[in-house]
Amino acid sequence: MLSMLSLCCAGCGIQVRETGVTTPTFTIITATLPPTSTPLPSQTSLPPLPSPTVAPVAGTASTQINVRSDPSTASEVLGVIAANAKVQIVGKDPGSNWWQIIYPQGKDGKGWVTAKYITTPGKPEVPVIGGADTNTNNSNKAIIQQKLNVRSGPGTDFNSIGTLNAQDMVNLIGKDANGAWLQIEFTAGPEGKGWVNAVFVQAKNLENIPIITEAGDVIGTGTPTLIPPTATATLIPAWLDNDSPSQPIANVIFESTGTHTLIYNGDVSAPQGDTDDWIAFTSYSHTVLISLECKGSLTIHTELLKNNLSTGMEIACNTALKELTIEPKVNYLVHIQAQKSNNFLQYTNYTITIQTR
Repeated sequence: MLSMLSLCCAGCGIQVRETGVTTPTFTIITATLPPTSTPLPSQTSLPPLPSPTVAPVAGTASTQINVRSDPSTASEVLGVIAANAKVQIVGKDPGSNWWQIIYPQGKDGKGWVTAKYITTPGKPEVPVIGGADTNTNNSNKAIIQQKLNVRSGPGTDFNSIGTLNAQDMVNLIGKDANGAWLQIEFTAGPEGKGWVNAVFVQAKNLENIPIITEAGDVIGTGTPTLIPPTATATLIPAWLDNDSPSQPIANVIFESTGTHTLIYNGDVSAPQGDTDDWIAFTSYSHTVLISLECKGSLTIHTELLKNNLSTGMEIACNTALKELTIEPKVNYLVHIQAQKSNNFLQYTNYTITIQTR
């Protein structure tokens, strides 16, 4: 009866409290689920850091020069830069014989010019582009080790069709039967090809280069069985640049708020080739510093002229910066002359540096 009353009252919303009656306790067990792992956000690769941008270094062409696709006289000519034209230098070859410049007509908007015909206010601090380290084991590229002739065939009996300079990069096409001569791409040669002595070429995997006969036929590949003979370095006469006291190869005016340094690289030779170079400068100060670095025969005579007259000041090869007292705003000439010899060619490559205080 009591149970019936409790149910009825619960249905009527009336609460009944019983004193002294024990109500059983029910324990509710709640299942605890294992913790759900929250997925971490996937890592997004950061974009690569941009390559540092090299600030171009200004330069001026001292004469009309070719712009080439690679740092080599064997490469394609992209165009011509006129004398006194301004250029922007962004790189150099390993030997500092070539400057890479901004040139819209070239690949990637760049081209190469011979460094010796570009005057700069100082030594350009630009990165080295290319070189022997860039050659892979399967590469057909090679580096020229010294100035040498390019010939129409594999031997010294063939005509010279041009020259290459140290650190020039060339593309190998083939080799002769004993591997002593290498055929290269050479735009000035017949069918765009030429031959160079393998002794003066740094290259890899020559055993994979095809063997080519003098007639131009490919007869397979193979490791040469003969050791190329040790050759004697062949000197090449300096290129005739036709400069003179009235038309110097380089001419700079130093100014207190402008150019302070001239660095020029050239060469002279005798009795063949270019025997004389003329470099002109005018300074705002009473003092200049001059140094002369030389390679080769070292048989040159260098003197300073004032208004085309000798000052009696001589500049010796491979000496540190020498301080000279001059007259401001007066035209001076540095005359570099190869000493003649009746027995053999005298060739000297030089770099002259002229600085103001």
